[in-house]
Amino acid sequence: MSAESVTACVLLIGNELLSGRTQDANLAHLATTLNEVGVSVREARVIPDVPEVIVSTLNEVRQRFDYVFTTGGIGPTHDDITAECVAQAFAVPLIMNEEIAETIRGYAKVRGMSEAVLAASLRMARVPEGARLLPTDVGAPGFAISNVHVMAGIPAVMQSMISKLAPTLAGARPVRSRSVGAYLGESTIADALTALQNAFTDVDLGSYPFSEDGRYGTTLVARGTDEARLEAVAAALRTLIIDHGAEPLERS
Repeated sequence: MSAESVTACVLLIGNELLSGRTQDANLAHLATTLNEVGVSVREARVIPDVPEVIVSTLNEVRQRFDYVFTTGGIGPTHDDITAECVAQAFAVPLIMNEEIAETIRGYAKVRGMSEAVLAASLRMARVPEGARLLPTDVGAPGFAISNVHVMAGIPAVMQSMISKLAPTLAGARPVRSRSVGAYLGESTIADALTALQNAFTDVDLGSYPFSEDGRYGTTLVARGTDEARLEAVAAALRTLIIDHGAEPLERS
C-alpha cells in the first residue's frame, strides 16, 4: 500500500438495488467512515445477484484496489449468494463456520425457531475456507479473505461491522475538504478555476451549482490531505470570487 494513498472499491450487491425497490443507504456511511482512517473510496459499483458477474467483478477490483468492501447477499435466502461467489473467486471451498453456527443455534433455541427456519439461518454461517470473521453487535458476522471484506446489506448490521473493522485497517492520511460558495455561474469562473487547479496539482478542486432563494450560484470544494495546502487553496478561492465581483459564502 502506498503511504500517500490507500484505495478502496465498494461493491453494492443486489437485484433490489438495480430495480429501484431498495435505495442504497450504505455507500455514504462506508465512504465517510473509511476516509476517517485514511482509506479513500475511489470506485463504487452496483451489481446484480448473478454469480458470474460477482465473481468476475471481484477478481477484477481486488487486483486494482488496496481494499474491497461488499454489501449484501449474505442473508438466509436462496438469492443470498455472495459467500459462494467469494469462495469461487478465491478458488476455495465454502465451509460451515462452527462459531457462527453455534451462535445461530443459540438464537434458535431462545426464540423457538423451527427446524426449517434454523436450516435457512445456518446459511449465514457459511464462509470461504480461510476467511476471518468480521464481528458485529447486530446479526451474524461478516467475513474477510485477503483484501476483500464481505458485509451485510442491512444498514444497521453493516454499520456495526464497519465500526469495528475500520480502526484495524492500514490507512494513509484522511482526506479533508474546504468549501467556499458564491453567487456566480460555473461558466463565469471556469477558466480561473482551471488555472487554480493547475497551480495546486496536489489538491482536487470541484464546482457544484446550487440554487437558493431564486438565485443561482456555485460551491467550490477543495479536497486533499494537507491542511496547510487546503487553507492556501481556500484563500485563493475567496480571492478568485472577489476578483469576479462576488462575495465569498462560507460552506460546511
